[in-house]
Amino acid sequence: MKRYFVIAALLVAGVMLAACSSSGGELVVTDAWGRTSPAVADNGAFYMTITNNTNQDDELLSASVDVCTSTELHEMYMKENDVMGMRPVPGGSIPIPAGETVELKVGGMHVMCLGKSAEFTPGDTYDITLTFAKAGEMVVTADIRDSADMPMNMDMNMEEGSDMNMQGDN
Repeated sequence: MKRYFVIAALLVAGVMLAACSSSGGELVVTDAWGRTSPAVADNGAFYMTITNNTNQDDELLSASVDVCTSTELHEMYMKENDVMGMRPVPGGSIPIPAGETVELKVGGMHVMCLGKSAEFTPGDTYDITLTFAKAGEMVVTADIRDSADMPMNMDMNMEEGSDMNMQGDN
């Protein structure tokens, strides 16, 4: 009986030590949301904040949403003549460095929903499956928010590589 107790105690201690040293924390996704988009619009966009509380670099490899034919990880960039453009992120993935927070936000990196099959109306929610190199798959729920609630008013044609007309003061 004493022998089984010692073996059990050693196993528990081993599991606890492994848990303490494996990652130093977890990957956390907060504030996932999408912008309003009428049914006639082919594309939409999702944003979120990703915090890597681990001691290992990770990267967002892909995202999928049931109402999107496909998704791509995109970024905004400045083209010639101060015109904003949109393109897939270089290398196809978004680095999430250890101990850092990465924002997918309006005017920056985002999840691009191509070929959407639903109207994005304020109050709707959609599940996004995110795939990370080390953390694996994670499902987050994104709320659709009114475009007026966005930090800047952007009038965009959401086609890959398209030009953006910026409106507003921001």
